[in-house]
Amino acid sequence: MSAYTGALNETQRIDSAAAVAVALTVLGWASAFPAIRASLAAFQPLELGALRFAIAAVPAAIFLAVKRPALPRVDELWRFGFGGAIFVALYTAMLNFGELTVSAGAAGFIINVSPIFTAIMAMALLGERFSGMAWLGTVISFAGIGIIAVADGHGLHFNAGAMLVLGSALCSAVNTIVQKPLFARHHPLTISASNMVLGALCLSPFLPEAFAQAAVADTAGLGAVIYLGIVPSLIAYAAWATALSRLPAARASNFLYLVSPTSALIGFFWLGEVPTLLGILGGALALGGVIVVNLKR
Repeated sequence: MSAYTGALNETQRIDSAAAVAVALTVLGWASAFPAIRASLAAFQPLELGALRFAIAAVPAAIFLAVKRPALPRVDELWRFGFGGAIFVALYTAMLNFGELTVSAGAAGFIINVSPIFTAIMAMALLGERFSGMAWLGTVISFAGIGIIAVADGHGLHFNAGAMLVLGSALCSAVNTIVQKPLFARHHPLTISASNMVLGALCLSPFLPEAFAQAAVADTAGLGAVIYLGIVPSLIAYAAWATALSRLPAARASNFLYLVSPTSALIGFFWLGEVPTLLGILGGALALGGVIVVNLKR
């Protein structure tokens, strides 16, 4: 095997791993929206977050105990702490409270401001390049998400709930920039597992009441929160860390535009929510924008 062929195979292997990680992230986080709606019928927002990440933190802590990864340097401690406190605890609390009053379509639209925040900060702080074609794809995707919000039928109102969802989008974008340098020295699963454990610790004061609410919750509510802890939390956060370790921050975040149309598709099969023609058009635009961003990749 020639050196060129070996390098080509390695590139293909890395690209395949990144593609699988992106797909798991999109599917996991897209399914979180209907799962959160189902869980909020049985749990209060903070208690839901505490129980969700307590479930995710147990296997994450076991992973860290078995693997015993390298300890972070002193100058990296704040980056790990940021992931647990902001990306997990604060993000979850703001999103859960926001979804009490914000419709799914509008929440999806607001959350998808995050890739734009990330692209701007990645260029300013990480020195990444984002071409004119990439910005065109971003605009197309964002327009598609906006159409999905309009098609939702509830309108887009910037009330307190919408501002909370916007705050969660900002948490996600800032964390992407803050934790990106960690991947040069730490395995992505180590970073993700640390986020789970530290986030669960931040939310732990609400865990006793969460157990009390779980004792009287119905089967659907319990099933939804268990699903949230395993798939959108443990699996999807690990997949996102893997994608972020293999792709530039701005490019990786652009794939998150697929979350909203995927969530609509999951809502159709899970909750029987039939998308409108306008919603289908918005989803097609969101997908088209992501394709435009990756045309020359």
